[in-house]
Amino acid sequence: MIFRTLAILLALAGFSPADAASATLRFGQIPSTVHAVSSLYLYVAEQQGFFARENIAVEMVQIPGGTGNMVAALDRGDVDVTQTATPYLIQAARNGSPAVAIAGTTANPIYSLIAKAAIKDFADLKGKLIGLSLPVDTISISMRKLLALKGLGDADYRVKELVGSPLRAACLKSGECDAVPLGQPDDLIAVKDGYRRLGLSSEAVASFQFEVIAARRDFAETHAPALIGFVSALADAFRFIRDPAHRDETIKAIVALTGASDEIARATLALYLDPDRGVLPRQAEIDLDGLAQVIAFMGEGGTIKPPLPAPERFVDLQYLRAAGAQ
Repeated sequence: MIFRTLAILLALAGFSPADAASATLRFGQIPSTVHAVSSLYLYVAEQQGFFARENIAVEMVQIPGGTGNMVAALDRGDVDVTQTATPYLIQAARNGSPAVAIAGTTANPIYSLIAKAAIKDFADLKGKLIGLSLPVDTISISMRKLLALKGLGDADYRVKELVGSPLRAACLKSGECDAVPLGQPDDLIAVKDGYRRLGLSSEAVASFQFEVIAARRDFAETHAPALIGFVSALADAFRFIRDPAHRDETIKAIVALTGASDEIARATLALYLDPDRGVLPRQAEIDLDGLAQVIAFMGEGGTIKPPLPAPERFVDLQYLRAAGAQ
């Protein structure tokens, strides 16, 4: 097993084998994603025993307020590792946070712009209210690019900031929002319920690194064996999800995690993998070109002033490399 070999190498490098024997990692989780497909890799890693194999216990800690609060919780020491959208990590690191990306999760997400049934096309959105996430969020960036691609400038529609698919879905269902971006399975369920899909984020943005797992540099350095085991488990979870031989098991996992129907779960995986649209990493790797694209987006939006930083500033790939996943 890769991890056993690495444990020996780490011991030779000065790490005690006892350090890797058993560890509990507090994992910061965005409340709106607890039962979302974006948390499937965590569910699979737990259910398939990948964490247990690496002697890692993962304690889920929900951080209220959305993805913008995840790195702050990490910096405070409330959690040991956390999921976060890349723009927030980049902003925090540039402001002095010791947080750094150690693994990749969702790479190129597919968000559907879901509208009321009465809205037939993009032109019908002129003057209407669209529920987006925060301006720095790649969801908002990709949606604005999609709207621009379809002929709508920022002045052509109104925006309400809503962080998390559940809040945006609720705004649409209440009738206040005329259109909102939704991820899976919420978008597929909405279409089945009679709402209209106007377009996909992937039409406007081909590839970027949407979410990562982050840790504080100091914590990572002093808990290297645990983090290598953690990353190794995540890598196997993504390999499992992508393996056609495990398609039925993965569909069952989506149903159990999200409460979606078998039909919706199958449609979700088909959207991701048939053909492969680069939504999921192969094995928890970080796409540096995709991260560079996020930085470019932030530069376009004025969040970062030139010269733009290199993506390598915000990652530490040694744990992925030690786990054979980068």
